[in-house]
Amino acid sequence: MQNFSDSPNGGPASVAVVLPAYNEELTIEGTVRDFHSALPDAAIWVINNRSADKTEAIARETLRSLGCKGGVINEQRPGKGNAVRRAFIEIDADVYILADADMTYPASEVVALMEPVLSGAADMVVGDRHSAGNYAAENKRAFHGFGNMIVRDLVNGLFRSKLADIMSGYRVFNRRFVKNYPILVEGFEIETDMTLHALDKRFRIVELPVNYKDRPDGSVSKLNTFSDGMKVLFTIGNILRHYRPMLFFGTAAALTMLAGLLAGLPVVMEFLEYRYILHVPLAILATGLEIVSAVLFAIALLLDSISHQDRRNFERQLLDQASR
Repeated sequence: MQNFSDSPNGGPASVAVVLPAYNEELTIEGTVRDFHSALPDAAIWVINNRSADKTEAIARETLRSLGCKGGVINEQRPGKGNAVRRAFIEIDADVYILADADMTYPASEVVALMEPVLSGAADMVVGDRHSAGNYAAENKRAFHGFGNMIVRDLVNGLFRSKLADIMSGYRVFNRRFVKNYPILVEGFEIETDMTLHALDKRFRIVELPVNYKDRPDGSVSKLNTFSDGMKVLFTIGNILRHYRPMLFFGTAAALTMLAGLLAGLPVVMEFLEYRYILHVPLAILATGLEIVSAVLFAIALLLDSISHQDRRNFERQLLDQASR
């Protein structure tokens, strides 16, 4: 069933399955058993994110009864981003598999998702829920699919990519990606953040269609369409500010300059006609807007240079790791 290629140190590649879990007592056992059946030699790690139910106890008992490598890691800081950050720091492996603990992603398809990473063709493989049409049929959360589409189009437009599923929680990573990914977000915007990081740092992304099914009866989603959607959009705004400062601050500078020109046009026309300025406050406003525009453009140039240098340093870091 398993065909793991060699790891960089010459032995078989070690595989870690990471399952962030928050109050998943109804689904954690089934999820662990499914992944153990698909990958009996993999270490399965349940990241218990301050669950108030029996998630931790059920996970520990299931891992013990299966004789499965791995364990339970407790992360008390709330949010999926914090759970994934804890896993990526503490777990050492050649291949990392990230999935939700709610039985929505089929473990039976994990070997196919791993293949591009094991063959060296991808740094991150994303389980695409949309291309096969299952997500649209199974998802019962109002406006959630629409929100996914907005985020996808925004990201594809900003980074000139053609990704189909920006927010999938079913992913496979190689060690190089995991150990060079600084996680600064805390919640469900983690998937969007890791996609943006991969695009900005030119990691290789491969998407493969996967089946998707909604949560079983009795299991409740922790997502909130509007609040979590706003967090994702806020993350995109921060990514623009940090990684595309010329676009972010340059656009602000252009809009401010345009506002200044519109405010100053009546003043200029008035001066040309009467050789005198009657609307002094409007003239002051126009001047102030143009000064702000110049400052914003200077900020854009400065931060764009810093961002470029950061990319150079990151590339040197990857080259240094590869030469060891």
